Amino acid sequence: MDAITLTRQLVDIESVSGNEAAVGNYLYGELCRIGYQTRKIPVEGDRFDVYATLPEQPSPEVVFSTHMDTVPPFIPSSEDAARIYGRGSCDAKGIIAAQIAAAERLRREGIYVGLLFMVGEERDSLGAKVANEYAANQQGHNCKYLVNGEPTENRIAIASKGTLRVEATASGRMAHSAYPELGESAIDKLIAALTRLRAMPLPTDPEIGPCTLNIGLIEGGRAPNVIPDYAHADLLYRLIGPTQDLRRQILETAGNQVKVGFPLELPFLRLRTVDGLPSMIAAFTTDIPKLTNWGEPLLIGPGSIHVAHTEGEFIEKQQLAEAIDLYCTIAKRLL
Repeated sequence: MDAITLTRQLVDIESVSGNEAAVGNYLYGELCRIGYQTRKIPVEGDRFDVYATLPEQPSPEVVFSTHMDTVPPFIPSSEDAARIYGRGSCDAKGIIAAQIAAAERLRREGIYVGLLFMVGEERDSLGAKVANEYAANQQGHNCKYLVNGEPTENRIAIASKGTLRVEATASGRMAHSAYPELGESAIDKLIAALTRLRAMPLPTDPEIGPCTLNIGLIEGGRAPNVIPDYAHADLLYRLIGPTQDLRRQILETAGNQVKVGFPLELPFLRLRTVDGLPSMIAAFTTDIPKLTNWGEPLLIGPGSIHVAHTEGEFIEKQQLAEAIDLYCTIAKRLL
């Protein structure tokens, strides 16, 4: 199994979240071809997760996992002497290739691991949620360790920051902009609330680092000459602990002129590590919180999160090769 060739083949199959069927079918066919007992776990429509085990161990204790979907736009593959480029090269199609190559090497040594490739991680982790339900309903499911792949530059994550998504909505009353006293600006209310939230002190941890805030989307208004009756913002906090106090502080700071909702939370996690490996803190979230029925989680993979989701996304060929060695080493240590 040549990881460089497989990475390019996977990158060249467009699989933006919601459109993963083609890459899933390709992986299903390849894994069947090399002798894996491969299942399609239906998710929705024509979307499915791919779960593969070996006949020698149909219920493995260690499973390698990552996701098949990418963010838009599709960027086909290319390469030079040191790197493979293209959408998903590091997040996470190179990781898929490294995990399959590692599983094949382990197989030749009489060590058997499973492979779980999921849809929807970049959007809502729906594939992980369905995979978790699948595990709960399978008799004999025996996975003790889930080695999840994300771009960590081959450093093992000791923790993964959580996510708290916040929606802030303000309402007002329309009027002609020449007579602002007759209206009530929703945008003014929202700006005031966001200014207070940006100034609000956030918790920090000497090991994990700070909780951070990003105001990712602002919308509202009708026209430049109309007092706006509606304004909305989406905020994202990266978590370093529980959210009870943070939620209360957000509500108090935002004030009563905006409506605040919390549509999504993924918890902060401390993760299992392996002695002797370089470590890092993952400031991003993963599928791991949705995969509680797949054993104790570890997080490691080749590539840098700093180039993921960019137009110049790439993975270093040397890191790809090193990742195969690392996945083999980790599986042996765990078993």
